[in-house]
Amino acid sequence: MAVRQALNGILWLTHPQGLPIVSRSGFLWEEMGSFVRTGMFRGATKVTLDAKGRMAIPVRHRERLAARGDGQVVCTVDPDYCLLLYPLPDWEEIERKIMRLPSFQPKARRLQRLMVGYATEIEIDGNGRVLVPRELREFAGLEKQAILIGQGGKLELWDEARWNSRRDEWLAETGDDGLGLPADLESLTI
Repeated sequence: MAVRQALNGILWLTHPQGLPIVSRSGFLWEEMGSFVRTGMFRGATKVTLDAKGRMAIPVRHRERLAARGDGQVVCTVDPDYCLLLYPLPDWEEIERKIMRLPSFQPKARRLQRLMVGYATEIEIDGNGRVLVPRELREFAGLEKQAILIGQGGKLELWDEARWNSRRDEWLAETGDDGLGLPADLESLTI
C-alpha cells in the first residue's frame, strides 16, 4: 500500500519500504501503474498584466503548475482568440497528438500552424510571474486587465472585456434550451 508524504508542498506517494513512486507527465504513480491527477484547474480569476507583459499566476494555480510541470508552462493560442496555458508535460502529450494529424488536411494543418506554431515555453519566475510574449498578447488582445479560466487540465487566459462579451454571447445563445448540450450529454446532472 502506498504511503502519502508531503515534500516541498507536493504530495508524493511512496512505497511502504520508503521507495518513491515518482511523478511523470503531471501524474503521481501509485503501485501497479495506476495514476492520480495532481489537481485540476478550476475557477475564474481576474489578473493584471504589467507594462512588460508579466502576469502573476494565482497561488492555487501556481502550486498545480509546479506539481505537474515543475514550473514550466507552455502558452499557445486558441481559435477563440484567447491563450492556453499547459504544464509542459501535458502540452508535450497534446503536441504529439496534434502533429500526428494528417498534414494534407487543411483543417488539421491550420490547427498545427496555430497551436504548435505559437506554442512558447515560459517559466514561472521566483515571484510567481510569467512573461506572456508580445506576439501572444497581440493575438489575444491582452493589454492590462485579463481573466484566467480553469479548464481542467489547462488554463485559458482572456482579455477581460473579450471574455465578458463572449460569455454573454454564449449565455444568450443558450436561450430556453439550457446550455444547448448535444443529445448524448442531455442526461448530465449538474
